[in-house]
Amino acid sequence: MTVKLKVDRISLSFGGIKALRDIAFEVKEGEILAVIGPNGAGKTSLINSVNGFYHPQQGGIYLEGRNIINVPPYRRAKLGISRTFQNIALYTNATVLENLMAARHIHMHATNMLTGAIFWGAAQREEIEHRRRVEEIIEFLEMESIRKSRVGALSYGLRKRVELGRALALEPTLLLLDEPMAGMNIEEKEDMARFILDIHERQGTTIMLIEHDIGLVMDISHRIVVLDFGEKIGEGTPAEIRKNDRVIKAYLGQE
Repeated sequence: MTVKLKVDRISLSFGGIKALRDIAFEVKEGEILAVIGPNGAGKTSLINSVNGFYHPQQGGIYLEGRNIINVPPYRRAKLGISRTFQNIALYTNATVLENLMAARHIHMHATNMLTGAIFWGAAQREEIEHRRRVEEIIEFLEMESIRKSRVGALSYGLRKRVELGRALALEPTLLLLDEPMAGMNIEEKEDMARFILDIHERQGTTIMLIEHDIGLVMDISHRIVVLDFGEKIGEGTPAEIRKNDRVIKAYLGQE
């Protein structure tokens, strides 16, 4: 199976604090890989390193064989990396539709000052195409009833769904999900799990996710990487992780 992402022995420090220590693993094309670990294990630091928010002092990050360690975040987005955030980062005064349209900016090519001002020709055709794609995402995530609602007025669970939609609007080939189900009730978690599986199955998107719900991780992931205090302490299939003594001791809470 083709390697989509290779994290090659990266280390990340903030002053004297070592957030990541010599982390290495691969994400295969078309798989769902989960990253788990206790609070403070380095999970979000890892995702921030993959999408370019943080810059590891050592190691390499390879997307389809290309080292992107020095590529800025906006360029990584153009290469196909998209993400959601642990703390929701949406335009709260804008509508659902407007938030998703804003995410299409990296795919907009035809608009210049003149065509954008009078909205004709290539600019008009491009706007129609982007709007069509956004409407498809709204339908896919079952958000038709809230498409014109202001995001700040929505429930927490719906805002998490909008954020997933915004990430999809970038048309990622590698989707990074930072605790997509945090703070949700059981029904909302089930819906989000269904959407994640549908994204993977229908679009073939490679997914790397952080999630604290171990039962859900075991159900939807192909493989799991386990971090503790910035170090990788386990990697394997859900069945292998369940039997990993080091993981059990550090995280799963069993003797």
